[in-house]
Amino acid sequence: MDSGLISGIVTAIFIVVFIGIVWWAYSRGNKQAFEDAGRLPFEEDNAPISKGEKNE
Repeated sequence: MDSGLISGIVTAIFIVVFIGIVWWAYSRGNKQAFEDAGRLPFEEDNAPISKGEKNE
């Protein structure tokens, strides 16, 4: 097997993996989980502040 054939096989594998990730990211089943995760920075944290942390 020469390097061109190996390179082609690796490229094909990466294309399949990329398409799988895109399919997973845009599937309807994950929409609510991603929306919830996107709202996390805007939610208030009511946890008590420990001694080492400053309250700003």
